[in-house]
Amino acid sequence: MKYGALTLGQVEAIINKLGGMDGVKRFLSSQPEAVVRTHIINCDVDPFVPKGWKVEEHIKGGELEWDPNKIQLYLSLNQQRSGHYVEGHRLREELKSQSVLNANVLDYLLKNPHFIPEEWKGKTVFFWGTIYRHSNGNLCVRCLYWRGDDWGWSCYWLDYDWDSDNPAATAGTASAT
Repeated sequence: MKYGALTLGQVEAIINKLGGMDGVKRFLSSQPEAVVRTHIINCDVDPFVPKGWKVEEHIKGGELEWDPNKIQLYLSLNQQRSGHYVEGHRLREELKSQSVLNANVLDYLLKNPHFIPEEWKGKTVFFWGTIYRHSNGNLCVRCLYWRGDDWGWSCYWLDYDWDSDNPAATAGTASAT
């Protein structure tokens, strides 16, 4: 048999990708149609909270259909100028006029790293829609960054300074990096 090395699970996966038995029938009858899968992130649920931390603020955002073409990496004017930066508390105020993404998006991307745009490598992308109070009492924002061989998360205190490598992930129109 030409494809004898396929397991039953692999055959089932192929059938599922074709849209089940109806999709197989359409494919075999030369009437294939593309099945577009959407990836929905529920931005209204409570976010992941690291042990000992608390959520200070969580901006709910409804259901977000993941489309990297609709995500902007926002930099304030002070961040855009070479050698300049903006302090986190000030940046938080500036971002109130933006549609910032929350930590639910960060956690979804960590579980689905193949959805993270390649151009995000080299940046530390912040998800300002969720502000945490760290176990030490400081306010912080979680971020996504490339570790050289995979994606990880960290956080910055709001007392820190943000520069041009520290954009905020926003939905819709924003000042792009």
